[in-house]
Amino acid sequence: MSKSLKLFPSISLLVILFVFFVCPVGLFPQDKASDIDKLVTKTYENREFNGSILVAEKGEIIYKKSFGYANREWKIPNTPDTKFRIASVTKQFTSMLIMQLVEEGKIELQGKISQYLPKYRKDNGNKVTIQHLLTHTSGIPAFTSLPGFKSDSIRLSYSKEYMVYHFLSPDLEFEPGSRRSYSNGYSLLAAIIEQVTGKSYRENLQERIFTPLKMWSSGADRNEEIIENRATGYIKDSTGYKNTPYIYMRIACGDGDMYSTVEDLYLWDQALYTEKLLSEESKEIMFAPDNMYGWNALKVGLRESSDSVFAYWKSGSLFGFNSIII
Repeated sequence: MSKSLKLFPSISLLVILFVFFVCPVGLFPQDKASDIDKLVTKTYENREFNGSILVAEKGEIIYKKSFGYANREWKIPNTPDTKFRIASVTKQFTSMLIMQLVEEGKIELQGKISQYLPKYRKDNGNKVTIQHLLTHTSGIPAFTSLPGFKSDSIRLSYSKEYMVYHFLSPDLEFEPGSRRSYSNGYSLLAAIIEQVTGKSYRENLQERIFTPLKMWSSGADRNEEIIENRATGYIKDSTGYKNTPYIYMRIACGDGDMYSTVEDLYLWDQALYTEKLLSEESKEIMFAPDNMYGWNALKVGLRESSDSVFAYWKSGSLFGFNSIII
């Protein structure tokens, strides 16, 4: 997959790219790594990049490096095992859990919310399906845009029940399935995963994905917990760097509450080419152009060529953190 590397003007950034050609085909891996390093170093010097990046080609890591600080106050540098909040990249892990439960016959893609969350409001719950939530076609508006949410979310610790039955239960913006519009439906999917399995979302992540893949540096972020090597997020304006406002991470459960490293996301990527987590048949459903559960897709041009390739990607952004996997 190829793409000219356009890095976010962010303060803490985790980037992981696969089969990423920034130089003409035919160059040796070390030549490509040198070109990548020149590009990323220049971006760092322009104060547009602070974080970690890993690039792999044909399953082999050809470039892995970190820049800047994980904590500016203590001058602690970023390393490849620095743990960053990955925001919406979390969604692809939620979709994987859903598809595993579909394979096990515990969830149906056309099943309605009310089948799994009996207390959910019936007018919406009897219309919106798992498929609608996975594809952002549910009609449920994003709770991050609701009045009062942003000001409250940086101060209040909402319970899961309050999130599900208040912020995730508003009137529909449109008839489910009629169009696409970003929503926080993946938080509802996390609640459904918990209801169906009788285990927390983070327990499902650990047992079904992290442990099988030996992703020991990934997890569901919780503010109160001590997490080794966790990066601090910062924002930058015309006056310089600032600490980001506090946000209660549990409100983003299943939607954007994970942390990870470039090395762990490499393990995740490699597993997607196998049947370690999901059958080929289920992966074909998950990555079908009309579905793209937790991912985006685009065609990108190759440098110095009229050819293009089809790439799967996802980015995330949350209070001082940006991430992208391609």
